[in-house]
Amino acid sequence: MVENPEADIAVVGAGIVGVACALQLARQGRRVLLVDRQAPGHGASYGNAGHLATEQVFPIADLSILKRLPRMLLDPMGPLRLDWKYLPTAMPWFTRLLLNLRPVPYQRSVAGIRTLNEGSLGAWQRLLGSIGRSDLFQEDGSLLVFEKPESRQALEALRTRMQQQAVPVDVWSAETVREAAPQLSPSLLGGLFFPRTGHFIDPYRVVCELFEAAKASGVRFVQAQVDGGQLHSAGVSLASDQGTLNARQVLISCGAHSAKLTAALTGKRVPLDTERGYHLMLPGEHQRLPFAVTSLERKFIMTPMAEGLRLAGTVEFAGLEAPPSMQRAWQLHRLSKGLFRQDLSVEGATPWMGFRPSLPDSLPVIDRVCDGRVLLAFGHQHLGLTQAAVTAEWVGLLAERAAGPEMGAYRLDRF
Repeated sequence: MVENPEADIAVVGAGIVGVACALQLARQGRRVLLVDRQAPGHGASYGNAGHLATEQVFPIADLSILKRLPRMLLDPMGPLRLDWKYLPTAMPWFTRLLLNLRPVPYQRSVAGIRTLNEGSLGAWQRLLGSIGRSDLFQEDGSLLVFEKPESRQALEALRTRMQQQAVPVDVWSAETVREAAPQLSPSLLGGLFFPRTGHFIDPYRVVCELFEAAKASGVRFVQAQVDGGQLHSAGVSLASDQGTLNARQVLISCGAHSAKLTAALTGKRVPLDTERGYHLMLPGEHQRLPFAVTSLERKFIMTPMAEGLRLAGTVEFAGLEAPPSMQRAWQLHRLSKGLFRQDLSVEGATPWMGFRPSLPDSLPVIDRVCDGRVLLAFGHQHLGLTQAAVTAEWVGLLAERAAGPEMGAYRLDRF
């Protein structure tokens, strides 16, 4: 029980959410200690798709998945894979997921995702502008394309659902697609364009630049593995492989690894699991696309970046311990065949896998608990990059004991 802790707040997790929060808190005058077992940005933030996905206001699954699930699970290279050895561990999570597909909880999730996403673009503009790196983000929209005539009805249904949620969306004909992205295949039949989205030209560089700004604002970084902790009258003590770390408050923002520390400090078991996502980086493909493009039928995204073209997608449930199945990353190149006039080059390509932290209602935990000694910001599923800046603003409000906008949907005690 240290009376004079070394920090006002310890931020556990140096991914995009944790670093953005650390910078926000330091700017509010807090002495901030940032802790991670890896260097900043080397977790899921390193290899995400780079898409500011404000249009993705729907949960990670809906009732239609029940019809498609058996076929999807039988295809080892399909967009969804479940490691059968992991099934007993994952079953409680999947049960909760199915319960959240009922109309009332499903609409509650949609409303919660939409609230965060509607604030995300402006929050990112403010954050990157404040560090003089607005150039790292391109607000140029994104495109969802389709190839098969039978997909037109699904595309129209999606457009209607998007409009009902006030998501800006335009219908593009095949000719409009060809004019905007001439290297795409002329066989594409059209798509939906989302003008209020964009992409980051280097997601890892974004984390690094925010980290440098955080250090300049007084944030101190310690590379350490936090294994547990306890609360006491003076704040919190964290047990790590570098010794005990003491602070008046702690922010848990270590993504898919957040459940254990949350349970240790709050006594609450959070149903947090990981969707393992893959990417394939193609360094020789710099001029293929002007903006991010997603395939409706093939279910993956292609994002132009400073270092080339990033192909990303697929969902794999296999937990935190199983080794990556890198053939799933290489499968993304096979999925790209036929989408361009000429096939993409894989010369110098690099595969990657990361852990997306997902809760069964598709909403993150953003909360202040234990008399304010514990703050929480984790579980953003596919939308960690999208929602990081607005989450940091909300965490700043929680740290000042102020109520954020409609924060109830993200409370820890919903579980």
